[in-house]
Amino acid sequence: MIPGAPGSPSPFDTVGDDYEAQLQRGVALSGEDSSYFARERLAWLKRRLDETGRPVTNALDFGCGRGNAARLAKEILGASSIVGVDASRVLLDIANRDFAGDNVRFIHRDEFAPAGQFDLVFCNGVFHHIAPAERPAVLQTIWHSLRPGGTFALFENNPWNPGTRWVMSRIPFDRDAILLSPRGACRLLRGAGLDLVDTNFLFFFPRFARWLRRSERWLAGMPLGAQYLVLCRRPV
Repeated sequence: MIPGAPGSPSPFDTVGDDYEAQLQRGVALSGEDSSYFARERLAWLKRRLDETGRPVTNALDFGCGRGNAARLAKEILGASSIVGVDASRVLLDIANRDFAGDNVRFIHRDEFAPAGQFDLVFCNGVFHHIAPAERPAVLQTIWHSLRPGGTFALFENNPWNPGTRWVMSRIPFDRDAILLSPRGACRLLRGAGLDLVDTNFLFFFPRFARWLRRSERWLAGMPLGAQYLVLCRRPV
């Protein structure tokens, strides 16, 4: 989670070790836990990167929170190194305690220097915590973090899905979120100078209908999934 002005405490500092419990309070409605969604997001991203011929050597988890996705990304994406960046020193302390090591490291936003060094930047559920007026500046940080031709993967909650809104209403740190629509995300990314690749929708079926999940690959173009992924690239 990245919100909070540079040099100031993050609102997520007050969540700390309760972050996972609060998240689980919402996603439990699906019949799954948060690790299921983290793995499936990254597995989907891995397939898309393979299809587009974009290998990943190093990646940035922007808004890494407590760090679990950064660790999973190294395993699933096959990257040699992962850096996680966040604005919450409390969550970064947890990330360093539980997930740092083996070329996975975590840096506070105020100490991060973007220098066109990453093949991939990915983030999940970060932009709905960033005030709309601040989103373009955050995207410039991401733009400058990517090498030319590098990929940005933006995962966000889909405001067109009523189940998503219900889940978020049960998560205390999500109640004040300002959701970003897929169309709005595409406009924002184009405005930041990124080239759009495509938009996919994910997570159509809860656990009790998991036998239908094999069809989700063919439903990815329908704007009904609980989350969406916009893939884009920094121009060469």
